[in-house]
Amino acid sequence: QVQLVESGGGLVQPGGSLRLSCAASGSIFSINTMGWYRQAPGKQRELVAVISSGGSTNYGDSVKGRFTISRDNAKNTVYLQMNSLKPEDTAVYYCNRKQRKSPWNPQYDYWGQGTQVTVYS
Repeated sequence: QVQLVESGGGLVQPGGSLRLSCAASGSIFSINTMGWYRQAPGKQRELVAVISSGGSTNYGDSVKGRFTISRDNAKNTVYLQMNSLKPEDTAVYYCNRKQRKSPWNPQYDYWGQGTQVTVYS
């Protein structure tokens, strides 16, 4: 099992910045992708950004150019720097980790408990 502990959510005005962190612990495998998804009320959960253990990144279209994902493999931690925040960024942000023991083993999927980000005028 893997535990994901998120931190850094909160209230911010439009144009402001926040930084989210997510630390993984437990049965850690080196082949993995970590990232962030978000869900606003009445909407489906959507991709924000993901980063592989090798450093490859992928961003949702709505956050490109404003958000930056990074990771510290030694700490099994992923970060999301959110700049130029907009009211439509308001959502619960969930940390996700996908990992497998080897290319021939099944992939396991883990989620954090979520952290609220609210952008208000």
